[in-house]
Amino acid sequence: MSEANSRPNRLIHEKSPYLLQHAYNPVDWYPWGDEAFEKSKAENKLVLLSIGYSTCHWCHVMEKESFMNPNIAELMNHNFVCIKLDREERPDLDKIYLTAVSALIGSAGWPLNVFLTPELKPFYGGTYFPPVAQSGMLSWTDLLKLISAAWNDPSKKKKLLSSGQELSRIITNHLSWSSSHGPIDTNLLDNALNNFSTRFDRKLGGFSPAPKFPSPSIQNFLYAYYFYAKNSVQKDESGDTALEMANVTLRAMATGGIYDQLGGGFHRYSTDAKWHVPHFEKMLYDNAQLLKNYLDAFLITRDTFFEKVVRETADYVLRDMTHPDGGFYSAEDADSIPPDSGENGGHKKKIEGAFYVWEQREIRAVLGPEPGEIFSYHYGVQPQGNVEYDPHGDFIGKNILFAAHSLDETADKFSRSKNDIAQMLKESKIKLLQARADRPRPHLDDKILTSWNGLMISALSRAYQVLEDERYLTAARNAAKFIQKNLYSSETKLLYRRWRKGERKIVGMASDYAFLIQGLIDLYEADFDPGWLEWALELMDEQIALFYDTKNGGFFMTRKGHDKKIDLRVKEDTDSVTPSAGSVAVLNALRLARFADSGKYSTVVEQTLESVLSRINSQPDSAPELLVALIISRLKPVEVVIDGDRNGEDTRSMLRTVNSFFIPGKAVILVDNTIRSRLARQLPFVSSVKRIDNKTTAYVCMGKSCKPPVTDPEKVKNLLN
Repeated sequence: MSEANSRPNRLIHEKSPYLLQHAYNPVDWYPWGDEAFEKSKAENKLVLLSIGYSTCHWCHVMEKESFMNPNIAELMNHNFVCIKLDREERPDLDKIYLTAVSALIGSAGWPLNVFLTPELKPFYGGTYFPPVAQSGMLSWTDLLKLISAAWNDPSKKKKLLSSGQELSRIITNHLSWSSSHGPIDTNLLDNALNNFSTRFDRKLGGFSPAPKFPSPSIQNFLYAYYFYAKNSVQKDESGDTALEMANVTLRAMATGGIYDQLGGGFHRYSTDAKWHVPHFEKMLYDNAQLLKNYLDAFLITRDTFFEKVVRETADYVLRDMTHPDGGFYSAEDADSIPPDSGENGGHKKKIEGAFYVWEQREIRAVLGPEPGEIFSYHYGVQPQGNVEYDPHGDFIGKNILFAAHSLDETADKFSRSKNDIAQMLKESKIKLLQARADRPRPHLDDKILTSWNGLMISALSRAYQVLEDERYLTAARNAAKFIQKNLYSSETKLLYRRWRKGERKIVGMASDYAFLIQGLIDLYEADFDPGWLEWALELMDEQIALFYDTKNGGFFMTRKGHDKKIDLRVKEDTDSVTPSAGSVAVLNALRLARFADSGKYSTVVEQTLESVLSRINSQPDSAPELLVALIISRLKPVEVVIDGDRNGEDTRSMLRTVNSFFIPGKAVILVDNTIRSRLARQLPFVSSVKRIDNKTTAYVCMGKSCKPPVTDPEKVKNLLN
């Protein structure tokens, strides 16, 4: 991050933005690899593995305080072989060592600092350590000395080795599990809903006290449960409960400071219970999943509030997170240099949120007195600043924008019409966004990850289906083409995980396959190019062959031999900030069964659902995305086949009707004469699909029965209702 040390270390040869941030540390960092492992064994030194990512605030803090300190660096270099790892490139290793530290101290996060034996067995670790002891926290320097002394004491060294062996055994049992197969608890979905209801903050939204995370998989489950309850035989109010929890949470987030009120897009999480004070980094995976949450909310409620959030978030991604050749970047940092840096003795130290916060005088200087006053009222701007929770003093006199008042309240306050206020706020936001663009920007992590790109391809494809903005389809299509060109080998059928500046690296993991397949299915249902469907089916077969646990069900994160130094193959049984690869793989298999041999994936679906859900039976809310798959597996599958010219207005009208419905797992197939024979290779029945009176014709099928074909979109609407 800093280049105070004139001579770079080995990390200068890496492409990872996170590793490059540490290339000028005086610490003799190694990347994960044989050179470091061989040195550790040859010199009988412990490995110090430090894991993080380029937009991690506390990673930056620890680097500045400790890794840039020459005395601390000398202590590290003398006693350890120091390895830096980008968790976003190697989530498999991150999962292993995060689990180890959690087992040792009860929790874990980033930066993740783990001490390993030369055989790479973890025996101690933690997250952030200060350079000097404070508030009961052991200092980084003291910890280094204690562990080094223990390693050099024969009796204590023996205990460290024994601890490493025992911890590795525990991790292996926990992460590479087997599970008995049995019938799925019929109350599992209701139990999960009750758990979420118990955790739900009825006043402020969300499912935890501070800090609050967006948790898009929870909203996915709640909306799917709402649909399931509404269409079940025994109707009750549980579906409405699910819908209310999701809608309240999404509305609270979008009106809060966690949402970028000027530029669109969501920050990582809220440090307070009100969704007001965020941790300001922006992650591609959050925005992709939340975009779909708000799209579902719009489909169910038809409330244009949710539509507006979808458009603003998608526009943010297209504007700030898109590579010129089509891929999507990974993240934007939380920290940046304040705009007044250098003025009146100002500093050039990066500060959390500096790019996004405002003093009231700045707003009035840009907007003028009256528009500035109206904007300040609507977005909660105060002369003294509006941040109540500021433990580090970063926001003194600053304002984090949030929708403090509604349009109606603002109109009443200033005796203006609602339309006048809306127009004035729109113009003010444009002016402030332009002014903000002149500030020093946060660091952009411009690596392109297949898995996260798959999530955004899915989100933008669905946004196009519902909102019909061609820019969203173009961006999704260009990203898929980028991955096909730069991260996939058609000869070897190898998918890769990461691309940056011309280099593709790391063979794809299960999440890369699963998330990309999901994106390709949604992209097919947006432009109906059968090439996307064919690629999705090919990748699905590869994912099953490479990652599926044929004995116990579920999916491993990595293929056999992914890392020759680590034998452990992790299986995820929970959905985290992104869903597990297994959860998405089951969802994909359920959908692809409509486009190919319907029985082809049944074993994979059944075994994965049974093995994972039996494991988490007491905590069903830990895998909400897999519960969505369970819901879809219990619903009658809905399939709509449309025979019409893809560019014809009557076909567009029919698709508009079909795409206006929220139906989890729905499949849409377009047959036109240019691709009929190609589609028939996977779907023989397509050959028998005919138009009525040469009009665009829709066939609506539910379960194993199809309704008579219709040519009127209103009749399709009635059938889907």
